Amino acid sequence: MFRNRRHGRRLDCSIRRCSNRSAQDDRFSLVSGFHFLLLSSLHLEWGMAISKSKSVKKSPAPLKQNAAAKKPLKLTGRGRTISSKTVFKGNVFWVTRDDVTEPGGVKATREVIRHNGSVVVLAVDTETNPKDPGILLIRQYRHAAGKLLLELPAGRIEPGEKLLPAGKRELIEETGYRAKRWSKHATYFASPGFLTETMTILLAEGLTLGEAAPEDDEKIELHMTPLSEVMQLIHAGKIQDGKTLIGVLMYDSMWRSSKG
Repeated sequence: MFRNRRHGRRLDCSIRRCSNRSAQDDRFSLVSGFHFLLLSSLHLEWGMAISKSKSVKKSPAPLKQNAAAKKPLKLTGRGRTISSKTVFKGNVFWVTRDDVTEPGGVKATREVIRHNGSVVVLAVDTETNPKDPGILLIRQYRHAAGKLLLELPAGRIEPGEKLLPAGKRELIEETGYRAKRWSKHATYFASPGFLTETMTILLAEGLTLGEAAPEDDEKIELHMTPLSEVMQLIHAGKIQDGKTLIGVLMYDSMWRSSKG
């Protein structure tokens, strides 16, 4: 009896434990199945989205039609000054404030530095060493730049003065040199955004040395420098004067072309 009871209890307990485990297993199976179905559904939707994105090509957005693109802008004519007022007058230049109408219909107020123009002298010694011509440079202090600069001789054209006489005068005053042959080398605007000054470079050849007559406020060094050395100075950034860069680079190209 005792054993049977004990065995009966054990059997009853085993049955209860089994039924509890069976219920837990059922609950676990339901939860696991729900998770599996949820993940499967998400995976399916994700795959369909990726497949759809790969299969559907986005067409490029239509370009907006630009009226200006159809017909390129072409400016013609000259500007018209409606009014002009001198706001500063100095010894070398004067400044005006102008109300203007410009090509393209632009209406604006421009402040302009007025200048008579300058002459630049590219004096070249082709006789001492024809294979490497000498370029006459001057070295002087420039307050606006705050440093000593290597430059070609140059100066302002006086009111009423012609270009060639101005070039001859500047070459003698600053260097003492005279030249037998003169020709026009280049003309350009120094800074056309706000300055009317034009700079004309004259090529001077057949040089003879005389006595210089600089102005009282000019202290000038003379440097007759071979073209090859001047080009080295340019490429090394040692020459920073615009008129000198333009004049020498143009001459170097012209001289090389003449040598074939």
